[in-house]
Amino acid sequence: MDERIKKQLDFALEIDKEKNIFRQTHLSGHGRNENDAEHAWHMALMAYLLKEYSNEEIDIAKVMIMCLIHDIVEIDAGDTYAYDEEGLKTQKAREDAAKERIFSILPEDQKKELVAIFDEFEEYSTPEAKFARAMDNLQPLMLNHSNDGADWRAHKVSAEKVYGRQSKTQLGSEKLFEVTDEIIKENIKKGNISE
Repeated sequence: MDERIKKQLDFALEIDKEKNIFRQTHLSGHGRNENDAEHAWHMALMAYLLKEYSNEEIDIAKVMIMCLIHDIVEIDAGDTYAYDEEGLKTQKAREDAAKERIFSILPEDQKKELVAIFDEFEEYSTPEAKFARAMDNLQPLMLNHSNDGADWRAHKVSAEKVYGRQSKTQLGSEKLFEVTDEIIKENIKKGNISE
């Protein structure tokens, strides 16, 4: 086997570990905790289905790749819950180290390409990154809502924190933020999100 394909296959096997990283969010229908790979797959398909609601023209293939690779670093860094203030303090350092190790498995040209896409997602400045981030916010919100807010209740999450995270959805899609706002308000009214 030549060295390039060996590196590509080694990377493909390494990222299989993403299936073992479980998130705080539960699958719809009060299912088990979802894993990072399921979250990424779901986001990528949602991005394709909802692309018409992007605030700006986007390269949907790039958005989908962003969605698919954005949590690969959690293989090493672990999942950091969106509302875990202590975990968020060390998240970037843990994820930077993981990014270097995991993407270095690839041939150098593909490492550079995927690191650039990963960094673009993190920097939140391009239309593609803003829309991918909107998916990263909407997907767990949608699951939480389908489960009667059970994860919000379990973690005693406040409306201020949910709005703080979800307000960034507006940067990628005004329309999807309108939907997000309706979902949040409904869950506040039901007592699933504290005021």
